[in-house]
Amino acid sequence: MKRVWILSGCLMLALTGGCASTGSVEAVRRDVDETKNRIYTIEKDLGTAREGEKTFKSDFAALRKGDADLQANLDSLKTDLQLMAGKLDDQGLAIKKPVEELARYREDSDRRIVALEDRIVKLQVAVDELNKRMKEFAQNGSAPGKEVTPDALYLKGLESFKAGDMPSARTQLTSFIEKNPSHDLVPNARYWIGETYYGEKNYEQAILEFQEVVKQYPKKEKAPAAMLKQALSFKALKDLKSTQYLLKRLIGDYPKSDEAKKAKVLLKEVK
Repeated sequence: MKRVWILSGCLMLALTGGCASTGSVEAVRRDVDETKNRIYTIEKDLGTAREGEKTFKSDFAALRKGDADLQANLDSLKTDLQLMAGKLDDQGLAIKKPVEELARYREDSDRRIVALEDRIVKLQVAVDELNKRMKEFAQNGSAPGKEVTPDALYLKGLESFKAGDMPSARTQLTSFIEKNPSHDLVPNARYWIGETYYGEKNYEQAILEFQEVVKQYPKKEKAPAAMLKQALSFKALKDLKSTQYLLKRLIGDYPKSDEAKKAKVLLKEVK
């Protein structure tokens, strides 16, 4: 409303003298400069959203599309501003025009600035929505409306394990294996399933799960860890003969592993 009174005042001055025409042009220039500053702020927000996007490896197709749409809007706004700025640069010609033509130019500029402001508001809302979706991704491990990614499902299983929720961890890790049987993290997931049983003191089932890791993935890094946990499970069941056998086998099969060092210490304790 304030600007409407200012613009009306400028128009009255334009009708009464040539110097008022220069003031009208300067008023338009100030509006354009202010609009440029607002677009610059929007671009900074959009840049921040893009930086956040780079930190995730999962599917961002939907977010990238929204990002592209926002950039298209920004480019369109820039084009409009450049056209307006080009007209303003030719101030000498504009000032020489009849007062009525200058008034029409001013009205046209006002309409275009209002339209640009409306688009900027909508663009800001879109940027805010993109940032919101980025935060939801960071919290939930997946883009809104998208299926949880394999890595995210695996990590959620580990988070449940760390939180002490063994059944939930087991369910999530089992689901990860079923949905991604050839994934590189399957041996790890199988190992952590064994850990969930070990954490519940269900040593018999833990031994079976750890055996799957040793049997199916003997060259993976979790194989010696699984064998060590098997030995500890037998130890918890008071089966010292099986404990000794597994510790010796661990030392022989994986002599350079950290688990082999631990096995040597444990072997002295169970003799």
